[in-house]
Amino acid sequence: MAKIDEVAKAAGVSISTVSYALSGKRPVSADTRRRIEEAVERLGYSPNAGARMLAGRRTRIFALTEPLRKDTHAPTHMAFVLATAVAARRNDYDVLLLTDEDAQAGMRRVASNRLVDAILVLDVAPDDPRVALAREIETPTVFIGVPNDNDGLVCVDLDFEAAAREAVTRMARAGHTHIGLVGQPEVSYSRSNFPPRVRDEFLAASGMFGVTTEFRATGHEHATDATVRAATRGLLDAGVTALVLHCPEESHRAVLAELAERGLRVPDDISVVSVAPTFDTAALPRPLDALPLVPQASCDLAVDLALTFFDGDRPAPGIRLIPPAYLDHGSLARVPDAPAPVVAGSAVA
Repeated sequence: MAKIDEVAKAAGVSISTVSYALSGKRPVSADTRRRIEEAVERLGYSPNAGARMLAGRRTRIFALTEPLRKDTHAPTHMAFVLATAVAARRNDYDVLLLTDEDAQAGMRRVASNRLVDAILVLDVAPDDPRVALAREIETPTVFIGVPNDNDGLVCVDLDFEAAAREAVTRMARAGHTHIGLVGQPEVSYSRSNFPPRVRDEFLAASGMFGVTTEFRATGHEHATDATVRAATRGLLDAGVTALVLHCPEESHRAVLAELAERGLRVPDDISVVSVAPTFDTAALPRPLDALPLVPQASCDLAVDLALTFFDGDRPAPGIRLIPPAYLDHGSLARVPDAPAPVVAGSAVA
């Protein structure tokens, strides 16, 4: 039987718009309603009885579990908290923020007391303990991030692998044969799910093109101006001609400061591309090409999926990855007279 997210995709609208059209809670344009009704009829969609029953028991509150630790990078995390709150409010929901460092405690508390309609999980670790709890509790749960053990879970995230692969591909096609990655502090590669995904795909994609890669973390628990500049110096001393940056805004500024101090111009002397920034790289001292992580896109989809537990059928378990878009600010240049790279024995145009 068709799911509400399939109806939304067929009609070219969001899940919440399908919900509004079917429930009559909010006005929907005639053209949009027509497309939704056609998709409903074509797919044979019908909300199940359990979902309709649950719809009458709502608290209209979502819990957002976001453990705050001493290594938490507050600006990035708060961007996701704000984006989730905006998406929830748009659907007449409030957000209860759970910041316990012991993330399971708050999550278990709201589930056992039925304080919320659904739980949204942020700052997902590779071996996140909230995974087992999500499988135990009855409260619907959506992960904004992808843990290693994701079987049976509903997960939403940027396609970090595609973003890293796109950055390397563009650099290789521009003739760069020695590429460096300026990453996160070392602790991030064990506590967060996305830094190792970017690093691992960076290395794998580089292998596809036969280019040499270098990776540097930016400190142990925290990145400072000094540790970021030291990582950048190490990559430059190793001979890289292009840099991929996967780090916060202040680290980007430290990299650019180091390049300027060494008299290197972007992109004339070195090319630079930012992967998954949550800030505007056009506002940096030297605007950088980017494959951005847009919190609103992930959080909008997560809230839409959470609503389907009540407005339609339970969403099918699985990972929903948001494809990255490349923003060109002129920081990637072709290496003069460079030959075309080779992938699996074939030249790449």
